[in-house]
Amino acid sequence: MKDNPQRWRSPRLAMLAVLLPLALGSTAQNPPPVESAMPLPTVVTTPVARPPVAEDQVSRVEIPSETRPVAEAFDVARFEAMAQAMVSDGRVPGLALAIVKDGRVLTARGYGTTDVDTGEGVGPHTVFRLASLSKAFAGTVTGMLVSEGALRWDSHVADYMPGLQFSRPGAAQRLTVAEVLSHRVGLTHNAYDGFVESGLDYRSLVHKLSDAPMVCAPGECYAYQNVAFSLVGDVVFGATGSFFSETVARRIFKPLGMDDASYGLDGITSSPSWARPHVRGRGGWVSLSAPQPTYYRVAPAAGVNASVTDMAQWLLAQTGHRTDVIPLPLLATLHAPVVATPSETRGARWRRERLRDAGYGIGWRVYDYAGHRVVYHGGAVQGYRGSIALVPELDLGVVVLWNSTSRVPSGLMPTILDSALGFSGDWLDVDEADVELLYASRREARENDSGTDASTSRAKPR
Repeated sequence: MKDNPQRWRSPRLAMLAVLLPLALGSTAQNPPPVESAMPLPTVVTTPVARPPVAEDQVSRVEIPSETRPVAEAFDVARFEAMAQAMVSDGRVPGLALAIVKDGRVLTARGYGTTDVDTGEGVGPHTVFRLASLSKAFAGTVTGMLVSEGALRWDSHVADYMPGLQFSRPGAAQRLTVAEVLSHRVGLTHNAYDGFVESGLDYRSLVHKLSDAPMVCAPGECYAYQNVAFSLVGDVVFGATGSFFSETVARRIFKPLGMDDASYGLDGITSSPSWARPHVRGRGGWVSLSAPQPTYYRVAPAAGVNASVTDMAQWLLAQTGHRTDVIPLPLLATLHAPVVATPSETRGARWRRERLRDAGYGIGWRVYDYAGHRVVYHGGAVQGYRGSIALVPELDLGVVVLWNSTSRVPSGLMPTILDSALGFSGDWLDVDEADVELLYASRREARENDSGTDASTSRAKPR
C-alpha cells in the first residue's frame, strides 16, 4: 500500500499488494438511456481479442485454513434486540441485519417498516438499495474475468473505450483496470458527482471527463470516484460482449442464489417487497414514492439492489465459502490494500478510536481495526444507507441496511465488530433498558424458534 505503515500488514498481505496486477476485471454498463443527449462512440461494440496473460499473474497466495472463534461476549440475539430497538422508537423506519460465521448464516432478518405510510413490515426478502456497496460486485466480477484470462489487471481502459479522453494528454491511454477499481484514476475526489445528481446520463458524463481537473497521473494518488469507477462497466462489456448488469447477474447473482437482487430503478420497484426511501420531515420520517434514479446511471459504482437474504449469501461467498463461484486466491487479491486512504481514520468516533490505518483494495476498503484486519465498505444515497464488513481472522461477515438518512444504525456495525473481537465498545445511542427487554424476549422466543426469521443452514452451492 503506497505510503502505508507496514506494522499491520502480514507478509501475505504485502505480497498480495504486489501481486495485485493479477486479478482486476471489467464491468459494462446497461444500454444508454434513449433520451441520451449525445451519442459518444466510446464503447467497443464487439469483444476485443483477449490480451495475453503472463505467468506471474497467476495468484499463488497461501490461504489460512483455520480461523479463531469470536469473543465469548458475541451474542447474535443481543444485536437483533439492538436492531429492533432502533425501529421500535422510530429512530429508523426499517432495517435489515445479516451475520455469517464459519460458513453459517446466524441471522438474516428485517425490522421495522418498508414504508411509514403503509406500515408494511421489512422481511428477509425486502429489497434495499445498496449504493456504494455495489462497488465490491464490480471488483469481484472483474476479478473473475482476470482469473479466466479474459482481462489483466493492467489492461488499459482505452483499449475498450478508444474515445476516452482526460484533460491531461495521454492520461486516459495509460489508465488501467486496476487503477479504476482502486480509485487511482488521477481525478479530484468524486469528480462530477454533481452532474450525476443533476440527472446527466452516463454517456454525457464520460464525455465531460475530458474537461475534469486532474491532480496526478493515473496510479499515483487516491481519490474516490463514482463516474470514473463506472468506466469498468464498459471494459466488462468489451471483454464479454454482455452488458455489465447482465454479466453480474449471470456470474454472481444466479449462482449464489441471490434471487431478489437486481440492478437499477426498474429492478427495485418491480420487486414484490422493497423498502421505500425516507427523509426527515417536520413530523418525522417522510416516505418518498420512488428512489432517485441518479446514481443508478453509474451502475458499477452504485446500481445494485438486494435483500438481506441475498446479502447473507454474498457474505458467505466473500468469506470464502463459495469457491465454486469466487476462488480463494481471487478473494485474497480483492481484499488486499493497494493504496493508503488515511482520511478514513477520521470522522465518526469509532473511526477515530479504532482505526489505526486504512487503505483501498479492489472495490473494498481495508482497515487496521485496533490491530485486526477488517474489509469494509459503506454506502449512502438519498433515503438509503448501508455498511458491510468482513473479519478474515474470525471468518465473520456482517451487513446492515436501512431505508432512511438516519445515522443511528451506523453504530451497529462497530458495536458488533467490537463484540466479536473482545472489545467493550458500544457505539449505539439506544436505550439500554429497551435493549435488555427486547433481548430477553428474543432469547425466550428462540427456545421454540423454528428458524423462519433467521437461517442457520450451512452454505451450499446452488
